[in-house]
Amino acid sequence: MARNKQRSFGQVIRERRRQLDLTQEETARGIRTSTPYIGHLESGKRHPSDETLTRLAGVLGLDRRELFFLANPRAHALLSPESKSTTDSTWNDFRKNDQLRRVHKITSDEMEMLSQVALLGDVPSARDFIHILNTVRHAVGR
Repeated sequence: MARNKQRSFGQVIRERRRQLDLTQEETARGIRTSTPYIGHLESGKRHPSDETLTRLAGVLGLDRRELFFLANPRAHALLSPESKSTTDSTWNDFRKNDQLRRVHKITSDEMEMLSQVALLGDVPSARDFIHILNTVRHAVGR
């Protein structure tokens, strides 16, 4: 399925269904759903649940994990090593910037809190860490 990365989820399932010479009705019966729902998936009008995606992968003989990432491209971006290294890099740059920490009087407890924020997802810049810190400080009345 590696060559399918440029195609959408709907295009991949339509092409695979046709390769297997299955109608939308047969596919729908195989995953216990309606025929119009298959059409909606293929046209990108609907998004499958995890359960439907698993059944669809089984009926069409596709890798469930790859099909999941095709249906959920943001999940793939969040889990990819490239996005993790960007987050790690931003956090490490922020953490090592002693001057910035002094100017904003960031305590070790605040650094610990910000390290946990860094684990939640992509924080694009040091400025965003400062914004998060100031928001938390404001919320706790500091």
